[in-house]
Amino acid sequence: MTDQAVDSGGRAGATPGQFCGRQRELASLRADIERAGLDTIAGRKAPRARVLLIAGRPGSGRTALAERLIARIAPDYPDGLLRARLTEPTGRRIPTEETARDLLDTLGVAGPPGADADELSHLVRKAFTGRRAILLLDDAADAEHVDPLLPDTPDCLVVAVSGGPLTGIPDVRPCTVGGMDPKAAIELLTAYAGSVRVTVDPQAAESVAEECGGQPAALVLVGGWLASRPSLSVADATRRLRALPDDGEGPPGASRPLARAFRLVYDSLPAGPARLLRLLHLAPAGIAGAHTASAIGGCSLAQARESLETFVALGLLHPAGDRYRVPGALAPLLRTYSDSADKPEEVRLARARMLERAVRRLHACRAVAEPGEPSSGEILDAIPAGLRFPDAAAAAEWLRTRQGSLLAAVRAAVADGELDTLARRLVSALVRALAAHRGTEAAAPELYALHRMVLSVAERRQLHREIAAALLNLADLDARTGRTQEALARYRAALDAGRAARDPYATGRAMESVGGAYQELGDWNRAADWYGRALVERQIRGERADEARLYGRLGTVHTYAGRYGEALRHWRASVAGHRRLGDLAAQARALSEAARVQEYAGRPQESLRTCQEAVEWARRADDLRLQAALQLRLADTWERLGDPAAARLHRGTAERMLAELPEPPAAAAPLPTAGAGGPVRTDLGARIETEDPKKRKEQPRRRKTEEMAGAVRGAGPQGGDPGDSPGARGAGGLRETGGTPRETPRGTPSTAGEEGRRGGSACEIRSVVAED
Repeated sequence: MTDQAVDSGGRAGATPGQFCGRQRELASLRADIERAGLDTIAGRKAPRARVLLIAGRPGSGRTALAERLIARIAPDYPDGLLRARLTEPTGRRIPTEETARDLLDTLGVAGPPGADADELSHLVRKAFTGRRAILLLDDAADAEHVDPLLPDTPDCLVVAVSGGPLTGIPDVRPCTVGGMDPKAAIELLTAYAGSVRVTVDPQAAESVAEECGGQPAALVLVGGWLASRPSLSVADATRRLRALPDDGEGPPGASRPLARAFRLVYDSLPAGPARLLRLLHLAPAGIAGAHTASAIGGCSLAQARESLETFVALGLLHPAGDRYRVPGALAPLLRTYSDSADKPEEVRLARARMLERAVRRLHACRAVAEPGEPSSGEILDAIPAGLRFPDAAAAAEWLRTRQGSLLAAVRAAVADGELDTLARRLVSALVRALAAHRGTEAAAPELYALHRMVLSVAERRQLHREIAAALLNLADLDARTGRTQEALARYRAALDAGRAARDPYATGRAMESVGGAYQELGDWNRAADWYGRALVERQIRGERADEARLYGRLGTVHTYAGRYGEALRHWRASVAGHRRLGDLAAQARALSEAARVQEYAGRPQESLRTCQEAVEWARRADDLRLQAALQLRLADTWERLGDPAAARLHRGTAERMLAELPEPPAAAAPLPTAGAGGPVRTDLGARIETEDPKKRKEQPRRRKTEEMAGAVRGAGPQGGDPGDSPGARGAGGLRETGGTPRETPRGTPSTAGEEGRRGGSACEIRSVVAED
């Protein structure tokens, strides 16, 4: 069978919507959909989606044939079409995890940050369950590239485009495409060059089709060349093609007819546009806009736009929204011509200009989203007007549509190894822009990939501080997604890197995070040991606020371990530390936790007095929400002391306080990022459930009140809340039964990597953002 149909609609000189030839291939593919598979013949239900394979060389029109087929059968698949390109124009094989994550984003399914290919491909297959959709996998390398993405439902259809057979996938009949038949080839040439010249010299048109080997990509180039030269005849094109020197088969990935047609068009370009065309092989993911082209070519935006439009008219580029796509069949030719005509220093400079332009646009993208930041105005003032955005919505849309290209630019810069400083600056700018527009939680998968790339650069350059920072970032994301063992290993590696760099902040941060990981794993002794080491580091450096917070962390793990004397001693030290700092709200929270420990220890009267003292400090801090949470704590205590009247009084006071508070804005909880861990949960309003059936009937109303309180979650300085698990979560932790705390199945709050109130962006550690 021959190769691909070509949809010439929308290109300069072509008839819109015209599709030339390939009717036999289309009929064969339609018949393949209807034929009974091997499982059906054997009387079994097909376990997976049917796979249609279109095999052919780049430039044969294989993708256009797939698109035409899909357009015809789309009504039979009401859940739509999903596309995935499996190989970049540079020849890079796109990993399965990247493809799977893109598909999940399209399907509206969240993929956990740092998940491997197996987990993500499983989620893709699961997401297709119950759907009747088409999946187009373009430029697949082999069966291993396709198999993990096949839906586990026979109601879906997979159309794979590849250069050869997919050996290993059962029941696949390839539709092999090659050159077009002469009639279809002349029809395609006519669509670009115009009918008059072809009509007056049909024999010359046949000669052009023969010289192009019936390859659609080559015919498009020759047709575009003729369209730009109305004074020349089709016979002139034939003579020019035959006069070209014979370069053999051309570069790998490009057929001889295509290489000769490209040479015809390339030789007709002026020096400036020809140079820009050659350098477009640097465009990330093969996509270039006017800004990218301007930076690569070192020309003005107007010149770049004019050249890009010229390339489209000649068939050298394909429009892709407001940008342009380099055809995969031409990418090897562009690289070959650039290698022979451009000095390595010129190519490196062009790539540096492109990366620098991306960095500046990302700075503008972030600054317009953070108008309240003091530095935003200075950033925008330093950026030319042509690189700015009119408003935050335009910047967010630009970031959304360019995200794939920006990530590809980072990957290319990291792999190149010659522009590591620019690569690190690009990562920093991209991380901050993603955090500003999407939030760290929504952008966590992209942040994970970026931190891994930073780690590879830092390890290559032996930059120990940046190694530590990247490992801390990755470990925080691992901890947030429940991969505590992986997080622990990375925290330990970060500790080693911090010590090698003699970075006290990274060292102390890693120690505390190791303790948090052990706390998450329920190893209270090791958690206390590592928190103690981190505390010594803070004391040596005189960091009093962190010292007070770490005392709270130690109090937390000793409470979990049932060592209430030690826990109370550390919480009192935390109270004293916050008192010396003048942080009244933090002092009140620490007192509340001390009261909780006293209650666990069976000393309710002392707990009541401590909690009343905490209420007074919260009143002095003028923190109404904290006061309400503490009033709820008092209500619980009075209830257990057998005074329901006092309990109702305090609960009513809490409800009145909550009624005076404005509704908090809905916002996703921030993800742990580079400078800090995630926020520490300190739920002063969390209930400690009892087994007394007389009190259960009042629990639903109390729960609603306590949910309204918010219970200062994430605001506390102490480091972890022993009461966040006991009773506040049904999963376990310490839970009271008849006044005596006991161990239940563990469900401790996630503390690995948390660092209290020391928030910050994902680039807060200086070694991550390394600016020049």
